[in-house]
Amino acid sequence: MNNNCDFSLLTANSSLLLLIGLPGSGKSTLAQKLLTECPQMPLISTDGIRGQLFGSEGVQGPWMMVWREVQRQLQQATISGKTAIYDATNARRRNRREIIAFARDLGFNQITGIWVNTPLWLCLARNKRRQRIVEEDVILRMYRQLRDAPPSLQEGLDHLVVHHTNFAG
Repeated sequence: MNNNCDFSLLTANSSLLLLIGLPGSGKSTLAQKLLTECPQMPLISTDGIRGQLFGSEGVQGPWMMVWREVQRQLQQATISGKTAIYDATNARRRNRREIIAFARDLGFNQITGIWVNTPLWLCLARNKRRQRIVEEDVILRMYRQLRDAPPSLQEGLDHLVVHHTNFAG
């Protein structure tokens, strides 16, 4: 990638990068790296939305409030015609299909899933070092969801990139 934001997998307009991975996998870190290279990309983060709506990223709050804001921000991103990043765990196949279908309906013409596939042990270790700790049983449930129904092109993605992270950094 370069300063011109020339993503080889994406078209110039109406593209969505759908991040997928466990808490502690490195999704948000990857999103920040992408934004460093292409700062004009809208970042739609469920954690950020929770912070805006409820005063803290750790407050789950009513999902429908979060979902409405996700929808609003995705709609805004299509209006701008820029590549957008959706940063959420997206661990459940049903949720991935829902966001992909919604993005298609809005006019996103390229949707690339980026599965930040980090070993469970590493996600659990990173989680213990975070300010906002996710309960271990929640991470284990999400792990089983991803293990039993891993992301695939059949969900409606145009591309699927598996980003392996095996270091404790």
